[in-house]
Amino acid sequence: MEIDSGKQEPQLAVSKAGALGAANGPFRMIHRIQFEQWVPDSIERVFLFFANPTNLARIMPPETGTELVALRLVPPPIVPDGLQAAANRDSLAGVGSEIVTSFRLFPFLPFRAQWTALITEFEWNHHFADVQKKGPFKRFQHRHEFSAEARDVARGTVVRDVIQYDAGFGMLGDLTQKLFIAPSLKQTFKYRQRMLEKLLG
Repeated sequence: MEIDSGKQEPQLAVSKAGALGAANGPFRMIHRIQFEQWVPDSIERVFLFFANPTNLARIMPPETGTELVALRLVPPPIVPDGLQAAANRDSLAGVGSEIVTSFRLFPFLPFRAQWTALITEFEWNHHFADVQKKGPFKRFQHRHEFSAEARDVARGTVVRDVIQYDAGFGMLGDLTQKLFIAPSLKQTFKYRQRMLEKLLG
């Protein structure tokens, strides 16, 4: 998929899978959405930025009122030989880390929700992944992928976010995903792209 540097709107693709087994109930709907952006910075710097959870609130839309409530960090493995990463590992979220945030589900309402994310995968300068341990979704998985790519002789990094989620609540959840969840995710990533241009451009 060809994407110009961060000035294009996020690439949006939504797909659904049907029943996943009787244990999960009939007609369980898993939605998939993906965003991609090129950032004119080294993969080492971009990866370190995202692997540090204290940066999360900096790239979330202000109307969500996102706040970092608690961090239970497990340092990632020692940097393998040949990889460059000048960072304090103790500030990064390795496998087993839990990140608790508070945010407004709907910007026009004062009600807040908490989200606990658990880091399940971590590979230096390649990807990390998290799942919702506690939050508003029945299921939510987020894979953050990074790949080095030069454009117009400038080195940079492709940041790819692959999200799979189940809103729950059957047909009502499916309607909510169409009317609110997918549009909200798209707006969130449009804002994030603008912020990444300022922070890492």
